Amino acid sequence: MNILLVCSAGMSTSMLVDRMKKAAEELEVHATITATAEAGLANELDTTNVILIGPQVRYLENKITKKAEPHGIKVAVIDSIAYGTMDGKKVLQQALAL
Repeated sequence: MNILLVCSAGMSTSMLVDRMKKAAEELEVHATITATAEAGLANELDTTNVILIGPQVRYLENKITKKAEPHGIKVAVIDSIAYGTMDGKKVLQQALAL
C-alpha cells in the first residue's frame, strides 16, 4: 500500500511519516509512506493508494478528492488528535481502514 500525506508545505508531516513507518514495521504492514505539499500532488497520483490530508489544510479535501477519484485513490483528513499527538499507529490504522 502506498500512503501519501498532504500538508501545506510537505514538511510538517515528516515526523508523522517517520512514526507511521515505525508503526508499520511493528505491525508487519507493508506500506510506503511519504509526504508532499498539495502543489506536488499531481506527481504522486499514479503510485498512491491512500491520501491523508493534514488537518491544517482540511479545506483542500474536496479539491484533492476530485483529483484522486479518477485514479481510485481513497482520501481522508487525518484525525486531528492523532495528528496533534503524532500518533503514527493511529494514523496508519486510519489509512488501512480506507
